[in-house]
Amino acid sequence: MTPGESIDVTGLLKAWGGGDELALERLAPVVYDELHRMAQRYMRQEPPGASMQATGLVHEAYLRLVDVNGIEWKDRAHFFAVSAMMMRRILVDAARVRLAVRRRDGVREPLADFDRVPDLSLQRGRELTAVDDALNELARFDPRKARVVELRFFGGSSVEETAEVLKISAQSVMRDWKIAKAWLMRELAANG
Repeated sequence: MTPGESIDVTGLLKAWGGGDELALERLAPVVYDELHRMAQRYMRQEPPGASMQATGLVHEAYLRLVDVNGIEWKDRAHFFAVSAMMMRRILVDAARVRLAVRRRDGVREPLADFDRVPDLSLQRGRELTAVDDALNELARFDPRKARVVELRFFGGSSVEETAEVLKISAQSVMRDWKIAKAWLMRELAANG
């Protein structure tokens, strides 16, 4: 996206935030491709045959974004940061539902059953919820590092895009990214 388009997106976002419904109609086709790329990055981490596809994730995120009230859109980067957060929430919520259904139905996984094909969606769901729980814990004592992880890992944002959203330097993003990754890896290892 060129800087001119970026300014246009910002203008449309501000108009939409001000109540201009036509701005939302003009905004949707402009941001759709980037939202779809974000969703594809998320879905690459999902197992084959996952119940949700990238297009479905975009549509669900879009529906939630349209229903959001009271957000004063700052710029294009802010919009995509909120979109990344929405997509993360959708995938984590879906993973939690899958895990709850498995527990409710009393499905037990054998410790060693080599003839059975593993349920990759269940494993991915556990990993996603573990990362989400660890990220929420990180956010309790260092919200900025948690946002860096959310934008970089879940949103697929570049260092520069993350710096723009958080209004910090690229060097600060890289420092936070390294520290947060190390902390999360230690936290995930400690919790199995």
